[in-house]
Amino acid sequence: MKRYLKRLRELKAKDWLAPMIFPFAYIVAKLFYRKQKDLILIGESRAEARDNGYWLFRYIREKVPEQRVAYVIDFDSPDYDKVRDLGECIPYGSFKHWVYYLSCGVIAVSQKECRPNTAFFYFLEVAGFLKNKRVFLQHGITISDAKWLYYDQTKFSGFICGAKPEYDAILNDFGYPDSSVRYLGFPRFDQLHETKVNPRQILLMPSWRSWLVNKTDARYEFNEGDDFTASEYFIKWNAFLSDPTLKEFLEKNDLQLIFYPHRNMQVHLNEFTKTSDHIQMASWKEHDIQDLLKSSAFMITDYSSVFMDFAYMKKPMLFYQFDQGKFRKGQYAKGYFDYEKDGFGPVIKEGAKQVVAYLEKSFANDFQLEEAYLAKIDRYFPLYDQNNSQRVYDFLKELLDECAQ
Repeated sequence: MKRYLKRLRELKAKDWLAPMIFPFAYIVAKLFYRKQKDLILIGESRAEARDNGYWLFRYIREKVPEQRVAYVIDFDSPDYDKVRDLGECIPYGSFKHWVYYLSCGVIAVSQKECRPNTAFFYFLEVAGFLKNKRVFLQHGITISDAKWLYYDQTKFSGFICGAKPEYDAILNDFGYPDSSVRYLGFPRFDQLHETKVNPRQILLMPSWRSWLVNKTDARYEFNEGDDFTASEYFIKWNAFLSDPTLKEFLEKNDLQLIFYPHRNMQVHLNEFTKTSDHIQMASWKEHDIQDLLKSSAFMITDYSSVFMDFAYMKKPMLFYQFDQGKFRKGQYAKGYFDYEKDGFGPVIKEGAKQVVAYLEKSFANDFQLEEAYLAKIDRYFPLYDQNNSQRVYDFLKELLDECAQ
């Protein structure tokens, strides 16, 4: 009950309009779209087509053209053209989106959003009023104790896992029926086998801090967020970008550092400073994450699960975690994954100079992954092929067949 009341307090004006739209959309869905049970509806965030949803959509259109499938996206998105050229697209939040969402056989999403109205459909689905078949493709491998992904918070019909230890944790701890949790690999992993690496490119991709974006309890407890440039997050990462030892290291060795903060922090991208032309500030609108991951030789992050994709390609990395305690308390509780024990690179907490020192060491070794980390990676990804999209589609087809019965 408490979580429902909390959601009610967060409702916006458009959320209160949703109950008025729903009856009309429901009637249309039932009367005119009875043959929609063979349709798969796919989506990510409203403005993107570059994650598991996109690659699954592309696979189905290219390999299973007889399958009915549609993609939900904002038509103003910079990614719209590439999905429009593949097949049917539905305007995000449109009445057609409502009707398709209510009438299709299976909904496959890479993020919990992608509903016509997130708040309204959350109540319908989690409370059990709407029993549609929804499959969570995931945005990143779940490594924390993500309570918002527990079965009682989602009622997903399917939860696709990208790593074996992740599958074990979701199956044992998240409350899903055994048949709903599947270790099939991520559709986007199919593209990570044939890569062209720039041996002089380093990717810096820190995660976000929820209290700097939303008015969470942690925002008030930590007393930061009102002024982004006064936050520890900004101060520490900006200090790293401005560090003279980093500047010297990059310029001396003709290396390029690409700074791509989490999408939720990109609004502040221009507030960061750099002291070298060998540092590039990368906007999400102009750079595809997967392209950056594939082309980079080394990765620096803090907690972002995107390091799993980098590990899948068996490339070296490090974790700069200057606020580990705060992050665990204010954002993501620790789950089955322990960065120090299970990580695929060292965890550095001290400061920028220690990060540069390890960079220098790894560069001297031609950015080769250490054997100790390779063994860990092999344990996480026993499925290592280009059949991930096929396996996920086969699972969706199972669910479609259930709808037809």
